[in-house]
Amino acid sequence: MKRDLLKIGTITKPVGFRGRLKVVSYIESPQILDSLQEIYIKCGDRDPVAYGVRYVSFTSRHISLELSGVTDGEAARLLRGCDVFVSADRLEKLPDGEYYWHDIIGLRVITRDGRTLGTIDHVFETGSNDVYVCTGGDREILLPAIEDVILHIDIDRGVMIVDLLEGL
Repeated sequence: MKRDLLKIGTITKPVGFRGRLKVVSYIESPQILDSLQEIYIKCGDRDPVAYGVRYVSFTSRHISLELSGVTDGEAARLLRGCDVFVSADRLEKLPDGEYYWHDIIGLRVITRDGRTLGTIDHVFETGSNDVYVCTGGDREILLPAIEDVILHIDIDRGVMIVDLLEGL
């Protein structure tokens, strides 16, 4: 898949009879949806397909979409479970040391002494900091996004180096 696409969610179900789609959202802020005219849908191993956006809204961690060419419930049902993407150029450049969640997800997590813990599966926010969820080892590890734990992030190499505090 092209790296210039940003995954913003997964279609969970059709809504109504006119092809509206309910999408679980992976975006931090709905601003990426402002004046959105085109999205891409990727089902399984197939290449992403571009769709024109007729309607989009964001509420309580879900996105509601109406797309050109998806005009009834049957067409919408065929897209259940497919991933939704937008062009990554819709994002503003962040300052050094700040990352979008999609940059963090998939990074290989290594301790400062070289032990591989797994990969970042997803991210969630708390009141004080984000938490990176590392899976792939013996257990799921919750890594608070703080300087004492996250020592280095190298997006180009796909690696996050961490120092596990006692209890993690």
